[in-house]
Amino acid sequence: MSVKKPKKIIIVGGGPAGMLAAIELSKTHEVQLFEKGKTLGRKFLVAGKGGFNLTNRVVGAELSANYSPNSLFENALKHFDSSQTRSWLENLGIPTYVGSSGRVFPEKGIKPIQVLNALKERLCAQHTQVHYEHEFVDFTPKKIRFLHMGVLVESSYDSCIFALGGASWSVTGSKGDWLEIFKEKGLQTQPFEPSNCGLNCAFPIDFLKNHVGKPLKNIRISCQGTTVKGEAVVSSYGLEGNAVYPISKIVRNALKQCQQVSVEVDLKPFNTELQLLQKVTPKTLPKNYAYLFKLTKTQIDFAKAHTDKETYLNALLFAKALKKLTVPVQGLRSVEEAISTVGGIDSEELSSDFSLKKIPNIYCVGEMFDWDTVTGGYLLQGCFSSAFTAAKAISNPTPNRSLN
Repeated sequence: MSVKKPKKIIIVGGGPAGMLAAIELSKTHEVQLFEKGKTLGRKFLVAGKGGFNLTNRVVGAELSANYSPNSLFENALKHFDSSQTRSWLENLGIPTYVGSSGRVFPEKGIKPIQVLNALKERLCAQHTQVHYEHEFVDFTPKKIRFLHMGVLVESSYDSCIFALGGASWSVTGSKGDWLEIFKEKGLQTQPFEPSNCGLNCAFPIDFLKNHVGKPLKNIRISCQGTTVKGEAVVSSYGLEGNAVYPISKIVRNALKQCQQVSVEVDLKPFNTELQLLQKVTPKTLPKNYAYLFKLTKTQIDFAKAHTDKETYLNALLFAKALKKLTVPVQGLRSVEEAISTVGGIDSEELSSDFSLKKIPNIYCVGEMFDWDTVTGGYLLQGCFSSAFTAAKAISNPTPNRSLN
């Protein structure tokens, strides 16, 4: 029986996707992982500060439906879905549990740094060579070049996985400045745009003065047929929060078409309009709204800011308005502030295993190609699934695949 000869694999980018790919491939191949920063997983740690959801409990069609382009991720999620992510983490010594929202977290007491350390320890145990402070500057189908301490260094490879990240949170190293290098190779790219981000809204100064940082809990936000229940937080620029981020994709597409965009906020999604109307009479005074409708001061003032005087003073009109407050949106927060980005390598440039069609021994995984999903564990799952799929393709190549 013939034994497969180990390949020399280079992985560029030390985020979650790059580390997973390195762990999988270093079981049987010589792997070198290059990171331009001084440590691995910086964005991993930053994301952990906001609630460290590693994936989501859903599987199958319910999971793949959250990704665009769906066809590309449908294949990847068959290779490595959320249940397999949990098993993979368990094997690293990171048990997980499912929260009430379906998000999957490390078992209570396990901090993000411990998860990162578990990944790094496995890399070390499998003899992955990690090179820090190596900035990617150029590549060919057989060689790659880095700038290290002012000196240009070059390394050859059999296969290469790029896991360079998107363009948000530049403090973690995700600047997206590598895009021009791929353009110069004749690859189609898309400009980076914000996704899962806050909405710029023009709130009255007095409202902001009293309510910045305060939540609007248990609400429903709708835009052009898409509806999300959850929580929003009043920001100095407008709205953010888990009920806002999934809507940002709809807003982004509408703004690109030069449309005027508004979102509709339902402050009482668990009550029908009729139920709200039954709580008041034409003589009900505004001072009783908070008690009758069970509204916080922030909710009352938010509703007041988005209704005219006649509506606010008329209890019946106000009750109806609570179900459909129209909030004009001026724009999205910047790429820098977004939780994730779309854009990068055009998805049409990729095969189903995330290899480049034009250079099939090179793979692009994680946030660096043009795909989108919502928050709630799906972003990391997308990174994990694409990386695992690419790693398996390298270890078990399809017959007759060759360089162009």
